[in-house]
Amino acid sequence: MKQVIETKGLIKFFDGIHAVDNLSLSIEEGKITGIVGPNGSGKTTLINILSGFYNYDKGEIFFSGAKRKKILPWENKIYGTGRTFQQIRLFNQMKVIDNILVVLTERNPFFALFERHGEYHIKCAEDVLKKVGLYEKRGSYAKDLSYGQQKLLEIGRILAIKADIIFLDEPFAGLFPEMIKRIENIIRELKNENKTVILVEHNMNIIRELCDHLIVMDAGKLLAEGRPEKVLSERAVLEAYLGE
Repeated sequence: MKQVIETKGLIKFFDGIHAVDNLSLSIEEGKITGIVGPNGSGKTTLINILSGFYNYDKGEIFFSGAKRKKILPWENKIYGTGRTFQQIRLFNQMKVIDNILVVLTERNPFFALFERHGEYHIKCAEDVLKKVGLYEKRGSYAKDLSYGQQKLLEIGRILAIKADIIFLDEPFAGLFPEMIKRIENIIRELKNENKTVILVEHNMNIIRELCDHLIVMDAGKLLAEGRPEKVLSERAVLEAYLGE
């Protein structure tokens, strides 16, 4: 199976503390890979590095076998990657459909705010909103959506850019069961389309249901990896993550 992301000896310091400590791992194409660990274990730091929001201090990163010495956030679309954040990032004063139209442009996002969109772009945006269940809200302002709907809109923006590698940082946090099921179904559809999903999540039931492969981090290091049911039964994981 093709490895779409690989790290070798990855290190990231914050004030002399290892947030990511000599981390070597690989992520397979077309799989849902979960990343779990206790608070402060380095999960979000890793995602921030791989999506270009943090630089790394040492090590190597490869995307589809090509070494990337420096990753810049605005290059994510070029390399077919997209992400969500723990703290939702939307254009709250813009309408729902405009939040999608902004990312459909090939130009600078600033100029995209003032672009006159044609029928093609509008149809693409509407198709995305139908897929995430927000079509009826297309004319509403993002700030007026519920918390769960805002999470759906953030995921919709990733679908709009047709990302092949998708980082989801705690997309289920704070959601009601109905919304959790909706996002689970979207993630399953992405896998059916051979997209690669990297999921940071605390809910072990969701991890067991969705993930093909599980990576457990602790204190910035790789603690364990493999099939979720196997990894979550390992004594080291139970002690470090589940407190048993």
